Amino acid sequence: MSDFSLPVAPEKTAVFVRVREFLWNSALVRKVLVLALLALVWELAARYSAKPILFPTFTATMAALWEAVTVENLLVSSWASLFVLLKGYVIAVLLAFVFVSLAVVSRFVRELLQTLISMFNPLPAIALLPVAMLWFGLGEKSLLVVLVHAVLWPFALATLTGFESVPETQRLVGRNYGLRGPSYVIRILIPAALPSILYGMKIAWAFAWRTLIAAELVFGVSSSSGGLGWFIFRNRNELFTDKVFAGLAMVIIIGLLVEGIVFRLVEAVTVRRWGMQR
Repeated sequence: MSDFSLPVAPEKTAVFVRVREFLWNSALVRKVLVLALLALVWELAARYSAKPILFPTFTATMAALWEAVTVENLLVSSWASLFVLLKGYVIAVLLAFVFVSLAVVSRFVRELLQTLISMFNPLPAIALLPVAMLWFGLGEKSLLVVLVHAVLWPFALATLTGFESVPETQRLVGRNYGLRGPSYVIRILIPAALPSILYGMKIAWAFAWRTLIAAELVFGVSSSSGGLGWFIFRNRNELFTDKVFAGLAMVIIIGLLVEGIVFRLVEAVTVRRWGMQR
Protein backbone atom coordinates (compact mmCIF):
# COMPACT_ATOMS: atom_id res chain seq x y z
CA MET A 1 0.00 0.00 0.00
CA SER A 2 1.39 3.38 -0.98
CA ASP A 3 1.92 6.05 1.63
CA PHE A 4 0.11 9.27 0.69
CA SER A 5 1.21 11.29 3.79
CA LEU A 6 2.90 14.54 2.95
CA PRO A 7 6.41 15.03 4.27
CA VAL A 8 6.87 17.65 6.95
CA ALA A 9 9.46 20.29 6.20
CA PRO A 10 12.49 20.08 8.52
CA GLU A 11 12.26 23.83 9.15
CA LYS A 12 8.67 23.55 10.40
CA THR A 13 9.61 20.61 12.59
CA ALA A 14 12.49 22.53 14.11
CA VAL A 15 10.28 25.56 14.77
CA PHE A 16 7.64 23.35 16.39
CA VAL A 17 10.25 21.72 18.63
CA ARG A 18 11.66 25.09 19.69
CA VAL A 19 8.21 26.48 20.48
CA ARG A 20 7.32 23.35 22.45
CA GLU A 21 10.57 23.51 24.43
CA PHE A 22 10.05 27.22 25.12
CA LEU A 23 6.53 26.65 26.40
CA TRP A 24 7.62 23.68 28.49
CA ASN A 25 10.63 25.47 30.00
CA SER A 26 8.90 28.81 30.55
CA ALA A 27 8.15 29.42 34.23
CA LEU A 28 5.51 31.99 33.26
CA VAL A 29 3.62 29.48 31.10
CA ARG A 30 3.74 26.86 33.84
CA LYS A 31 2.40 29.35 36.40
CA VAL A 32 -0.39 30.41 34.07
CA LEU A 33 -1.35 26.76 33.57
CA VAL A 34 -1.34 26.17 37.34
CA LEU A 35 -3.53 29.25 37.91
CA ALA A 36 -5.89 28.16 35.14
CA LEU A 37 -6.18 24.70 36.70
CA LEU A 38 -6.92 26.20 40.13
CA ALA A 39 -9.54 28.49 38.61
CA LEU A 40 -11.19 25.51 36.92
CA VAL A 41 -11.23 23.53 40.18
CA TRP A 42 -12.68 26.57 41.97
CA GLU A 43 -15.42 26.99 39.35
CA LEU A 44 -16.41 23.32 39.42
CA ALA A 45 -16.37 23.09 43.22
CA ALA A 46 -18.52 26.21 43.57
CA ARG A 47 -21.01 24.99 40.99
CA TYR A 48 -21.16 21.61 42.71
CA SER A 49 -21.83 23.15 46.13
CA ALA A 50 -24.49 25.47 44.62
CA LYS A 51 -24.28 27.88 47.57
CA PRO A 52 -23.24 31.26 46.12
CA ILE A 53 -23.84 33.05 49.42
CA LEU A 54 -21.10 30.91 50.97
CA PHE A 55 -18.89 30.01 48.02
CA PRO A 56 -19.27 32.07 44.82
CA THR A 57 -17.99 30.75 41.54
CA PHE A 58 -14.75 31.92 39.96
CA THR A 59 -16.62 33.73 37.18
CA ALA A 60 -18.88 35.53 39.68
CA THR A 61 -15.84 36.54 41.71
CA MET A 62 -14.05 37.91 38.64
CA ALA A 63 -17.19 39.86 37.69
CA ALA A 64 -17.36 41.31 41.21
CA LEU A 65 -13.65 42.13 41.04
CA TRP A 66 -14.10 43.99 37.76
CA GLU A 67 -17.04 45.92 39.20
CA ALA A 68 -15.06 46.77 42.34
CA VAL A 69 -12.12 48.03 40.27
CA THR A 70 -14.18 50.09 37.82
CA VAL A 71 -16.98 51.34 40.08
CA GLU A 72 -15.90 51.12 43.72
CA ASN A 73 -12.28 52.28 43.36
CA LEU A 74 -10.75 49.07 44.64
CA LEU A 75 -7.41 50.10 43.14
CA VAL A 76 -7.45 53.23 45.32
CA SER A 77 -8.07 51.09 48.40
CA SER A 78 -5.28 48.75 47.36
CA TRP A 79 -2.86 51.63 46.88
CA ALA A 80 -3.83 53.05 50.29
CA SER A 81 -2.82 49.73 51.85
CA LEU A 82 0.36 49.38 49.79
CA PHE A 83 1.49 52.93 50.60
CA VAL A 84 1.31 52.28 54.34
CA LEU A 85 2.98 48.90 53.86
CA LEU A 86 5.88 50.43 51.93
CA LYS A 87 6.51 52.99 54.68
CA GLY A 88 6.54 50.37 57.41
CA TYR A 89 8.60 48.00 55.27
CA VAL A 90 11.30 50.58 54.52
CA ILE A 91 11.52 51.68 58.17
CA ALA A 92 11.88 48.08 59.35
CA VAL A 93 14.49 47.16 56.72
CA LEU A 94 16.63 50.19 57.59
CA LEU A 95 16.39 49.43 61.30
CA ALA A 96 17.32 45.81 60.68
CA PHE A 97 20.39 46.81 58.67
CA VAL A 98 21.52 49.13 61.46
CA PHE A 99 21.05 46.48 64.17
CA VAL A 100 22.73 43.72 62.16
CA SER A 101 25.65 45.97 61.15
CA LEU A 102 26.26 46.81 64.80
CA ALA A 103 25.97 43.13 65.69
CA VAL A 104 28.78 42.33 63.27
CA VAL A 105 31.26 44.52 65.13
CA SER A 106 30.05 44.00 68.70
CA ARG A 107 29.50 40.70 70.50
CA PHE A 108 27.24 42.38 73.03
CA VAL A 109 24.99 43.81 70.30
CA ARG A 110 24.97 40.40 68.58
CA GLU A 111 23.79 38.68 71.75
CA LEU A 112 21.25 41.44 72.31
CA LEU A 113 19.90 41.16 68.78
CA GLN A 114 19.72 37.36 68.90
CA THR A 115 17.84 37.58 72.20
CA LEU A 116 15.39 40.12 70.82
CA ILE A 117 14.82 37.98 67.72
CA SER A 118 14.17 34.93 69.88
CA MET A 119 11.70 36.94 71.96
CA PHE A 120 9.77 38.84 69.32
CA ASN A 121 10.02 36.79 66.12
CA PRO A 122 7.53 34.12 67.36
CA LEU A 123 5.15 36.87 68.55
CA PRO A 124 2.43 37.47 65.93
CA ALA A 125 2.43 41.09 64.86
CA ILE A 126 -1.36 41.26 65.05
CA ALA A 127 -1.07 40.46 68.78
CA LEU A 128 0.46 43.93 69.22
CA LEU A 129 -2.62 45.55 67.74
CA PRO A 130 -4.40 46.29 71.06
CA VAL A 131 -1.24 47.85 72.49
CA ALA A 132 -0.65 49.89 69.34
CA MET A 133 -4.23 51.15 69.44
CA LEU A 134 -3.84 52.05 73.11
CA TRP A 135 -0.63 53.99 72.50
CA PHE A 136 -1.23 55.58 69.10
CA GLY A 137 -4.97 55.47 68.56
CA LEU A 138 -6.95 54.38 65.53
CA GLY A 139 -4.92 55.20 62.43
CA GLU A 140 -1.77 54.88 60.41
CA LYS A 141 0.70 55.00 63.32
CA SER A 142 -0.78 51.85 64.81
CA LEU A 143 -0.50 50.13 61.44
CA LEU A 144 3.14 51.15 61.15
CA VAL A 145 3.90 49.69 64.59
CA VAL A 146 2.57 46.25 63.69
CA LEU A 147 4.17 46.40 60.23
CA VAL A 148 7.61 47.24 61.59
CA HIS A 149 7.30 44.38 64.06
CA ALA A 150 6.21 41.99 61.28
CA VAL A 151 9.18 42.89 59.06
CA LEU A 152 12.02 43.71 61.45
CA TRP A 153 12.68 40.40 63.17
CA PRO A 154 12.45 37.89 60.28
CA PHE A 155 14.49 40.18 58.04
CA ALA A 156 17.09 40.79 60.76
CA LEU A 157 17.34 37.03 61.34
CA ALA A 158 17.87 36.28 57.64
CA THR A 159 20.41 39.10 57.25
CA LEU A 160 22.34 38.12 60.37
CA THR A 161 22.43 34.51 59.22
CA GLY A 162 23.69 35.64 55.82
CA PHE A 163 26.41 37.79 57.35
CA GLU A 164 27.56 34.97 59.62
CA SER A 165 27.75 32.57 56.66
CA VAL A 166 30.18 34.77 54.69
CA PRO A 167 33.40 32.76 54.19
CA GLU A 168 36.36 33.79 56.32
CA THR A 169 38.52 34.27 53.21
CA GLN A 170 36.24 37.05 52.00
CA ARG A 171 36.33 38.65 55.41
CA LEU A 172 40.12 38.55 55.41
CA VAL A 173 40.24 40.14 51.96
CA GLY A 174 38.18 43.05 53.24
CA ARG A 175 40.34 43.50 56.31
CA ASN A 176 43.53 43.30 54.24
CA TYR A 177 42.22 46.16 52.12
CA GLY A 178 41.68 48.18 55.27
CA LEU A 179 37.88 48.08 55.20
CA ARG A 180 36.27 48.81 58.53
CA GLY A 181 32.83 49.73 59.80
CA PRO A 182 30.17 50.69 57.23
CA SER A 183 32.51 50.24 54.24
CA TYR A 184 33.28 46.68 55.35
CA VAL A 185 29.56 45.87 55.67
CA ILE A 186 28.60 47.50 52.34
CA ARG A 187 31.48 46.21 50.20
CA ILE A 188 32.08 42.75 51.69
CA LEU A 189 29.22 41.43 53.79
CA ILE A 190 26.17 42.65 51.87
CA PRO A 191 27.30 41.40 48.41
CA ALA A 192 28.34 38.02 49.85
CA ALA A 193 25.14 37.61 51.87
CA LEU A 194 22.80 39.00 49.19
CA PRO A 195 20.89 35.70 48.58
CA SER A 196 20.02 35.50 52.27
CA ILE A 197 19.10 39.20 52.33
CA LEU A 198 16.75 38.84 49.36
CA TYR A 199 15.21 35.74 50.90
CA GLY A 200 14.64 37.67 54.10
CA MET A 201 13.07 40.54 52.17
CA LYS A 202 10.62 38.17 50.49
CA ILE A 203 9.67 36.52 53.77
CA ALA A 204 9.32 39.90 55.46
CA TRP A 205 7.15 41.16 52.59
CA ALA A 206 4.78 38.21 52.96
CA PHE A 207 4.57 38.74 56.73
CA ALA A 208 3.93 42.46 56.29
CA TRP A 209 1.27 42.01 53.62
CA ARG A 210 -0.81 39.52 55.57
CA THR A 211 -0.35 41.49 58.80
CA LEU A 212 -1.58 44.68 57.14
CA ILE A 213 -4.68 43.01 55.72
CA ALA A 214 -5.44 41.42 59.11
CA ALA A 215 -4.96 44.76 60.89
CA GLU A 216 -7.22 46.58 58.44
CA LEU A 217 -9.86 43.93 58.97
CA VAL A 218 -9.90 45.03 62.61
CA PHE A 219 -9.64 48.81 62.47
CA GLY A 220 -9.72 49.44 58.76
CA VAL A 221 -8.83 52.98 57.83
CA SER A 222 -5.18 53.32 56.84
CA SER A 223 -5.39 56.77 55.26
CA SER A 224 -8.13 59.06 54.01
CA SER A 225 -9.92 56.04 52.54
CA GLY A 226 -10.36 52.49 53.71
CA GLY A 227 -7.72 49.99 52.75
CA LEU A 228 -8.07 46.64 51.06
CA GLY A 229 -8.71 44.82 54.33
CA TRP A 230 -11.47 47.28 55.17
CA PHE A 231 -13.05 46.62 51.76
CA ILE A 232 -13.19 42.92 52.61
CA PHE A 233 -14.57 43.57 56.10
CA ARG A 234 -17.27 45.97 54.89
CA ASN A 235 -18.56 43.61 52.21
CA ARG A 236 -18.50 40.71 54.65
CA ASN A 237 -20.84 42.65 56.95
CA GLU A 238 -23.15 43.36 54.01
CA LEU A 239 -23.06 39.67 52.94
CA PHE A 240 -21.61 40.46 49.50
CA THR A 241 -19.66 37.23 49.43
CA ASP A 242 -18.59 37.63 45.82
CA LYS A 243 -16.99 40.98 46.67
CA VAL A 244 -15.32 39.44 49.73
CA PHE A 245 -13.75 36.84 47.46
CA ALA A 246 -12.90 39.62 44.98
CA GLY A 247 -10.99 41.42 47.73
CA LEU A 248 -9.18 38.23 48.65
CA ALA A 249 -8.38 37.70 44.95
CA MET A 250 -6.89 41.21 44.82
CA VAL A 251 -4.71 40.37 47.84
CA ILE A 252 -3.45 37.28 46.02
CA ILE A 253 -2.94 39.12 42.72
CA ILE A 254 -0.85 41.84 44.37
CA GLY A 255 1.20 39.18 46.17
CA LEU A 256 1.81 37.31 42.92
CA LEU A 257 2.83 40.51 41.11
CA VAL A 258 5.28 41.56 43.80
CA GLU A 259 6.75 38.09 44.07
CA GLY A 260 6.78 37.31 40.35
CA ILE A 261 7.86 40.69 38.99
CA VAL A 262 9.56 42.88 41.60
CA PHE A 263 11.58 40.30 43.50
CA ARG A 264 12.25 38.16 40.45
CA LEU A 265 13.56 41.22 38.59
CA VAL A 266 15.83 42.12 41.52
CA GLU A 267 17.14 38.54 41.64
CA ALA A 268 17.68 38.49 37.87
CA VAL A 269 19.88 41.59 37.88
CA THR A 270 21.81 40.59 41.02
CA VAL A 271 22.25 37.08 42.39
CA ARG A 272 21.23 35.19 39.22
CA ARG A 273 23.33 37.40 36.99
CA TRP A 274 26.32 36.99 39.30
CA GLY A 275 25.91 33.21 39.49
CA MET A 276 25.06 33.21 43.19
CA GLN A 277 21.69 31.54 42.66
CA ARG A 278 20.24 29.22 40.03
